[in-house]
Amino acid sequence: MSALDHKVPPPVVGLACVALAWLVSWLTPSLNFSWPLQGISAALPAALGVGVDLWALAAFRSARTTVNPLAPDRSSAVVRSGPFRFSRNPMYVGMALLLLAWCLFLGNPLAVVVVVVFVGYITRFQIVPEERALLAKFGETYANYLAEVRRWV
Repeated sequence: MSALDHKVPPPVVGLACVALAWLVSWLTPSLNFSWPLQGISAALPAALGVGVDLWALAAFRSARTTVNPLAPDRSSAVVRSGPFRFSRNPMYVGMALLLLAWCLFLGNPLAVVVVVVFVGYITRFQIVPEERALLAKFGETYANYLAEVRRWV
């Protein structure tokens, strides 16, 4: 267990990564470039990210379980419907897609490293502790889900 486990809300981590990507872009202006259809290139993963997040939220609401990522112990069900059939963490996938969209909009290839930082941080300090808590709460049901569905995609 780490002092950072379940301490920083994932949207705050996402926003911090947005700021970090902007900072990387600002500090390395010689790497910035633009290309035709750059806006559309950024809009596509952004739309997909929003869509996945909304789909996942709807699945949680339908199962009447908490969407609070800082309180996995309040979960009342293992959600396996909607995007949870393909990823155990579609909301984080959606956030990563939104961050990727921002990096594409910035047009700085080094900024994309921030997406990797986001995935690493969320995996270590959010997902792994969530998995421990849900396994303790739901036992074999969650263990089967872990074996059947990938963590990310």
